[in-house]
Amino acid sequence: MNPDARIQAVTERIRARSRDSRAAYLAEIDAARGRGPLRRTLSCTNLAHGFAACPAGDKLALRSGPQPNIAIVSAYNDLLSAHQPLEAYPAWIKEAAREAGAVAQFAGGVPAMCDGVTQGQDGMELSLFSRDTIALATAVALTHNLFDATLCLGVCDKIVPGLLIGTLRFGHLPTIFVPGGPMVSGLSNDAKAEVRKRFAQGLAGRDELLESESQSYHSPGTCTFYGTANSNQMLMEIMGLHLPGSAFVNPGTPLREALTREAARRVARLTALGDEYTPIGHVIDERAIVNGIVGLLATGGSTNHTLHLVAIARAAGILIDWNDFSDLSDAVPLLARVYPNGKADVNHFHAAGGMGFLIRELLGAGLLHGDVLTVAGPGLARYAEEPWLDGDRLAWRDAPAESGDDSVLRPAAAPFAADGGLKLLHGNLGRAVIKTSAVAGKHRVIEAPARVFNGQEAVIAAFEAGELEHDVVVVVVGQGPRANGMPELHHLTPALSVLLDRGYRVALLTDGRMSGASGKVPAAIHVTPEVLSGGPLGKVRDGDLIRLDSTSGELVALVDPETWAGRELRLPDVSAHQHGLGRELFAGFRRLAHGAEQGGGIFFADV
Repeated sequence: MNPDARIQAVTERIRARSRDSRAAYLAEIDAARGRGPLRRTLSCTNLAHGFAACPAGDKLALRSGPQPNIAIVSAYNDLLSAHQPLEAYPAWIKEAAREAGAVAQFAGGVPAMCDGVTQGQDGMELSLFSRDTIALATAVALTHNLFDATLCLGVCDKIVPGLLIGTLRFGHLPTIFVPGGPMVSGLSNDAKAEVRKRFAQGLAGRDELLESESQSYHSPGTCTFYGTANSNQMLMEIMGLHLPGSAFVNPGTPLREALTREAARRVARLTALGDEYTPIGHVIDERAIVNGIVGLLATGGSTNHTLHLVAIARAAGILIDWNDFSDLSDAVPLLARVYPNGKADVNHFHAAGGMGFLIRELLGAGLLHGDVLTVAGPGLARYAEEPWLDGDRLAWRDAPAESGDDSVLRPAAAPFAADGGLKLLHGNLGRAVIKTSAVAGKHRVIEAPARVFNGQEAVIAAFEAGELEHDVVVVVVGQGPRANGMPELHHLTPALSVLLDRGYRVALLTDGRMSGASGKVPAAIHVTPEVLSGGPLGKVRDGDLIRLDSTSGELVALVDPETWAGRELRLPDVSAHQHGLGRELFAGFRRLAHGAEQGGGIFFADV
């Protein structure tokens, strides 16, 4: 089916906007393909360094044969549950590569920090910049130029975007992303959220809170709520960079191992040495980026991807902005309800039909570009299938014809909502995004007096002192990339949720991030320009009436225009955010960081 006219219009707008930068990018990667892997022209000394540690068979292949050489780039560590399963992958991959007549080398590791550990802590100020650090580390791993293809092993918030940005700069190489899968379900997300709210009110102790969290995050695998990590996995699949149906298969299962081994065999067939050459720079084009945004909207995915997808697209010479997200949201229905947009977790989503059902529904409704290039071959139709083990043999079959649970996953003809629930806000306070898929209709428009804070700690202190027991728009400034690295303000969720439950009209307004865990509290986030760069949010004073209308897209301070124009911009004091826990090492990142709508990173300023 041809794409819906609204989907096509946004795609053509992106294509026209990106014409020059995309053409330059494709010329670069085509030139790189023509040069081929450096190992074919290396001096004997250089090449000997490249295979010195290899087993004899691999060494012989690299020394004399035309076999493909696959780079493994991994975010493995055994600190983090999502990445601990990756420990076993390199051995499986190397074995499967040899079976396919190829060689696989562990080219390099990339850092992987956990936002769950660092939420509300100083270390969270390195989180967004870790994405670009991972991109740099990926480039270091691949810069030896010994490879014909890449397998990327990574899962969580900044890791997958960083790996993708890095590999797109080696866009002539075929690349498959190999996921780890979610942990099995533990304590329900609703039950966990209730304990968090009780703790915020002093009604639950630390022992009860820790026990609740431990029952929720309890084993190897990705956290099961639908935050940025699992939004990453959805994106890699709907953009054609996973093997079909592999996003949400649990770790430690035979199917997970079979998919990992098959990824090695498949990428060996995609190199320029064979007849299915599929470079990642051609997989990720304007259509794939639009498909990614559509998937994000249809599932109520993480708001972090209004930064990450912008940065990813720019790495491929494609220019997108928040207008594109907002216009697509008007066309894309909400087909999934997964916590924090519902009660289910990603395991329930997967069991109800998962990515195969979702993609088939979106394709059938004309909401996806089906004529894309993927690592499974031409066209997105293969991604309407799910993997299974036929005895010991990995196979694929059609995804379920009907949802297994229509409280979690619905067909396009009977969605949860007619739109994707992500809106662009703009007005005299700047531009921002808001995710409304979990916000009740009565909270879509908030008009209340402002209370201005310089950090989330001050908000929590005011809440605990009973100073926020009224209608209020909590304004948190000095939280952008240049101020302090744009940490997530997830610690605000329990307190603001309590105020909402008490019947107050409450909203959050900030130049910071709120993460994929943002939920029922209306939150206008990523306000750009940020205050440190002269953004008008720095003009807001306590008591100013703020109007946040996620229906009309209005974000304004209802202040007399003459008074507003003459008001001094108060720049935040960010001196406390410059040192400690390595923050001094990222001073250059803060100085170079672009605004949120440009991706919040340090690359591609003039793409």
